[in-house]
Amino acid sequence: MRASPISPTVDFDADGEQHGFLKLPYSRNDSAWGAVMIPVTVIKRGDGPTALLTGGNHGDEYEGPIALAKLASTLKASDVNGRVIIVPFMNYPAFRAGSRTSPIDAGNLNRSFPGKPDGTVTEKIADYFQRHLLPLADYVLDIHAGGRTLDFLPFAAIHVLNDATQQSRCEAAMRAFGAPYSMRMLELDSIGLYDSAAEEAGKVFVSTELGGGGSSTAKSVAVAERGVHGFLAYAGIIEKEVTRGEARTTTLLDMPDGSCYTTSEHTGLLEMCRDLGDMVKVNDVLARVYDITRTGAAPVEYRAMRDGLLAARHFPGLVQTGDTVAVVADIVERNIAVSV
Repeated sequence: MRASPISPTVDFDADGEQHGFLKLPYSRNDSAWGAVMIPVTVIKRGDGPTALLTGGNHGDEYEGPIALAKLASTLKASDVNGRVIIVPFMNYPAFRAGSRTSPIDAGNLNRSFPGKPDGTVTEKIADYFQRHLLPLADYVLDIHAGGRTLDFLPFAAIHVLNDATQQSRCEAAMRAFGAPYSMRMLELDSIGLYDSAAEEAGKVFVSTELGGGGSSTAKSVAVAERGVHGFLAYAGIIEKEVTRGEARTTTLLDMPDGSCYTTSEHTGLLEMCRDLGDMVKVNDVLARVYDITRTGAAPVEYRAMRDGLLAARHFPGLVQTGDTVAVVADIVERNIAVSV
């Protein structure tokens, strides 16, 4: 396979604190010999495990970029045992555009793995992570939120894996992240996911969904910041924080099958009838969709297909055929103590 066109301006093997770029040549109309410059930070002290922390996999999700930008400017080499690689704005073109996908090639980075060294800009970024950054890492954390089109209860997430030992380690890392909720997630389509690339490489991988709507809140950013520290402490890279006040807990959720998802079969005006965090029963009305081409028509009702907790919802006021309207998850266990 061809070499990656991306070159780092940092030395991943050097001790200390480095701030630089992943430099991807990109010739375009306004910059003939230009490059996409993806910011990267490496914090290293001695031998030890490596954590790869990413945000901005989708460019309209902000908890990860904020938390990781703050971490990159505050974490010192003296604080760590091992190495932390921080990429706050993973799909940098999408992040600069405030868009889920890249404005350069319409690429969805989280559906582009394993990537191609001679492909589109997005595929080249995926290839570099696949072949150069993931092999360096023992622990991988990819911070997501709902972006402009979804809103979530704040949860850390893992997938059910074939390797029971890897599954157990991922679940322990998820709980250490310490979000208010922890989810065993069922993907609609796992092909091309960064998650799958990390899991198939045997890494301890945790993702998140920490809100949405194309912005962030003080609470969602705080969850991300505490979670990053908990994840790094679980990895043994930083010391556990000494916490004061009320003990933190998480509620374990599960998405066992496709009935968790409610998908719109209509285009129109969306009325949500239940809020995030509500308990629902089978056949409860979750939402109504109104025809916006005429008045006097009765709305279409969308009902829960299972008992559970409303964990996610469509965010905009208009909905299209094929959009996810809601996600209902099972509650597995409440009030699990967060150990870090």
